[in-house]
Amino acid sequence: GFIYSSLKALGVRQYHVASVLCQRAKVAMSHFEPNEYIHYDLLEKNINIVRKRLNRPLTLSEKIVYGHLDDPASQEIERGKSYLRLRPDRVAMQDATAQMAMLQFISSGLSKVAVPSTIHCDHLIEAQVGGEKDLRRAKDINQEVYNFLATAGAKYGVGFWKPGSGIIHQIILENYAYPGVLLIGTDSHTPNGGGLGGICIGVGGADAVDVMAGIPWELKCPKVIGVKLTGSLSGWSSPKDVILKVAGILTVKGGTGAIVEYHGPGVDSISCTGEEGGQATWPLPCAGPDGSPVGSRSGMATICNMGAEIGATTSVFPYNHRMKKYLSKTGREDIANLADEFKDHLVPDPGCHYDQLIEINLSELKPHINGPFTPDLAHPVAEVGKVAEKEGWPLDIRVGLIGSCTNSSYEDMGRSAAVAKQALAHGLKCKSQFTITPGSEQIRATIERDGYAQILRDLGGIVLANACGPCIGQWDRKDIKKGEKNTIVTSYNRNFTGRNDANPETHAFVTSPEIVTALAIAGTLKFNPETDYLTGTDGKKFRLEAPDADELPKAEFDPGQDTYQHPPKDSSGQHVDVSPTSQRLQLLEPFDKWDGKDLEDLQILIKVKGKCTTDHISAAGPWLKFRGHLDNISNNLLIGAINIENGKANSVRNAVTQEFGPVPDTARYYKKHGIRWVVIGDENYGEGSSREHAALEPRHLGGRAIITKSFARIHETNLKKQGLLPLTFADPADYNKIHPVDKLTIQGLKDFTPGKPLKCIIKHPNGTQETILLNHTFNETQIEWFRAGSALNRMKELQQ
Repeated sequence: GFIYSSLKALGVRQYHVASVLCQRAKVAMSHFEPNEYIHYDLLEKNINIVRKRLNRPLTLSEKIVYGHLDDPASQEIERGKSYLRLRPDRVAMQDATAQMAMLQFISSGLSKVAVPSTIHCDHLIEAQVGGEKDLRRAKDINQEVYNFLATAGAKYGVGFWKPGSGIIHQIILENYAYPGVLLIGTDSHTPNGGGLGGICIGVGGADAVDVMAGIPWELKCPKVIGVKLTGSLSGWSSPKDVILKVAGILTVKGGTGAIVEYHGPGVDSISCTGEEGGQATWPLPCAGPDGSPVGSRSGMATICNMGAEIGATTSVFPYNHRMKKYLSKTGREDIANLADEFKDHLVPDPGCHYDQLIEINLSELKPHINGPFTPDLAHPVAEVGKVAEKEGWPLDIRVGLIGSCTNSSYEDMGRSAAVAKQALAHGLKCKSQFTITPGSEQIRATIERDGYAQILRDLGGIVLANACGPCIGQWDRKDIKKGEKNTIVTSYNRNFTGRNDANPETHAFVTSPEIVTALAIAGTLKFNPETDYLTGTDGKKFRLEAPDADELPKAEFDPGQDTYQHPPKDSSGQHVDVSPTSQRLQLLEPFDKWDGKDLEDLQILIKVKGKCTTDHISAAGPWLKFRGHLDNISNNLLIGAINIENGKANSVRNAVTQEFGPVPDTARYYKKHGIRWVVIGDENYGEGSSREHAALEPRHLGGRAIITKSFARIHETNLKKQGLLPLTFADPADYNKIHPVDKLTIQGLKDFTPGKPLKCIIKHPNGTQETILLNHTFNETQIEWFRAGSALNRMKELQQ
């Protein structure tokens, strides 16, 4: 109790408070936490307070977000400006990010998490030869890390999903997401849960620590982009094409600072999930309440999942009969019935206002394929071959890959199998290599039982482990050499340079699983399955028919192996091991406190040219094994960023020795010699994964500020949490005034206040100087983080 008393100034609530407020409903959030109840009554109360204050109709996302305000009566609410203090319902962490999150939680000194929380082991399993062997190898290689996460979960009251369980977002959708939930997850694709009507937001580990500590979580009040859907999907078009179209419209930064809210009559034609149905134990009815076929298209979750690719805070769909059916089929009929009672709060108000409105007629939507190198470069499948020829992109498809957190549902696998069966009937197999990633142990077991997996194997496919795999660079690819120009097609969500296989010359394209399957059969980007013919082994030409498949299996789902570890009721005797000689895990030391002075004579470590994602700042793939060891993983700092001085990656000038060398080595040299440094970046710096290591590493190696034209939301927050200064040019053209050989002084930190720009003096080698202004988005709380050295340091100060 004394810990919570000492955190009273932070507004901490204890674990049981939400439950006490919601005893009336008596419906559990999940069957894993039978004593933690859904609090729709509190949501309703808060919405009514806010609606009365604002005196206007509310969007769905506003209802859910404002319904979770810590102080709805007096919280300032202005879209795009106010910082909201929120009380999320739960936290989810994947194993790569959970390591640092749990290390930070351990450093906080708290004894138990204050909200229901889970860890999901999905990121550390490398795709090599196939699911079972790859999983066995991963358990052996990562034993130390898995043991740390399992024991830390048991010690601090966190549920633990073992390796092989499946991808975090599928598990959340199956078991934890529900309409109206506010969930934060340490993975950028957490918005997947919006497919079940929740506001699910990707964050860094430090944000997760705040929520697990019971501290109100801060979020800049999002704007709301409305996407009105009309018509219905048909033929080869899929929900994936909806978000690929939206990405083409808004680009990778068009959704920054906003929630994308889908609505309109077309919503009801899309089923709840791009993910599997969960623990359904009964046959599937042939039609929904409105008579529409169940499972005509899987996809609300798929659409929300890829909203991360437009920089959106999250995406959400309104509660409807398809969500009710999904909840019922996943053993949560009680939640569905409760949602019905509160349905008015789980849909937008009539006449609500959107900051931007996009309209898409699903009936006119054609299948799309986006890429290469960026997920917002949209092409109709019918045209991509011509574009590839013109641009000089390789036409031959070396590998087709289906699955991932975006598209690995029972229906996704069924539609791909339906395409495969047509090819097999004519004696064909894939011309390209072909891999299949099931979303969870449950979907793996079920597609094995129902024959889908064998059909895909017969086509030439390899079924990989229930994990992220090649989608995040966990792919031991052998068919090409690094630097070899080639094309792959995936049903994933991201296709940044080098993301899947660490080869910068791999041209990766993103599309739906059924289009991937068709293109893998044909082996070329020039194939359009809507119009083009294939030739069977009998010499006869045939055309693939648009596939269809059941959304849920007709028989019960096969749950497969039990892979969940409940935290014990009494964890007092639980020990968490972190060896001081470990190369995988390292306890954290507090960052240094701000010295109260302006930052003078900062050396420029690198001036980045063009796109710089968190993959460029802190690469994944083989580096994932060091996610729990800050010093070791810092050896990948900015190795993928392009240096404007020489156009090269991982090659920067050491200002002291004048020699060019790797970025991490140069940063370590500066740190050793007491030289503080800064990074200069371009637009949307830090887009992509929620990877807080991209903020921890520059702080660890002596960085003080990151100055850019603009930031991606999660990365900007992560930098603030670690005591760095994310600053933007008041005039974006000032980016051109700074040269890698200059030194910078940042003034105004002594009276650092919200909304007031800082001055930056640029000192050129010839002795001349010029002054520019730098904007920031710090509020009072975040300024306290900076002064304390980090958000974690500030938490400890308040405890003391």
